[in-house]
Amino acid sequence: MPKVSVFDMAGKEVSQIELSEAVFGIKPNTAVMHQAVVAYLANQRQGTQSTLTRTEVRGGGRKPWRQKGTGHARQGSIRAPQWVGGGVAIGPKPRSYRLAMNKKMKRLALKSAFSSKVLDNNLVVVDKIEMNEFKTKTIVNMLKALGAEKKALIVLEQNDEKVVKSAQNIPGVKTAYVNTLNVYDVLNYDKFIVVKDAAQKIEEVYA
Repeated sequence: MPKVSVFDMAGKEVSQIELSEAVFGIKPNTAVMHQAVVAYLANQRQGTQSTLTRTEVRGGGRKPWRQKGTGHARQGSIRAPQWVGGGVAIGPKPRSYRLAMNKKMKRLALKSAFSSKVLDNNLVVVDKIEMNEFKTKTIVNMLKALGAEKKALIVLEQNDEKVVKSAQNIPGVKTAYVNTLNVYDVLNYDKFIVVKDAAQKIEEVYA
């Protein structure tokens, strides 16, 4: 079982915790993690971009000049793709970019992401994050004490508005809940900061 230190908000080690081998101690499957990231990014695309074809552009109903004898190339419409203001030949149309993954692969990808953070010593367990007021400086000081001054993902067990609002305007910092975690966010942020209760909930959900 992976054993990690538990810190307080001042960066002082207060205890140690043994994490579940089945969730935080597996051999990371890079292929499945890659697939999960590709699917996540594809599913973020709206697919609403659209261009007009020659049948949709206004005008161009009359043949611009007669077929023969003008010295010009033959033309049937001024809304053909080769004309300025004409339709687009093979442009994008609304479509779905959605990619599906089955449940087993999703779970394996998340477990692999968690385990990779443990292997790289980028998992930080915090005893608790308590705030009496909305104050960004409190979160900044906590991240500094925990050695997470670059990109950090803070995982909470339940909604804590003071923590979320205080962290939301810090560049490179994001808050998430156990039930909203995804592989892209776990891998994208340098430090994976988890409140102790949230870490235990992750084990319950994914073990």
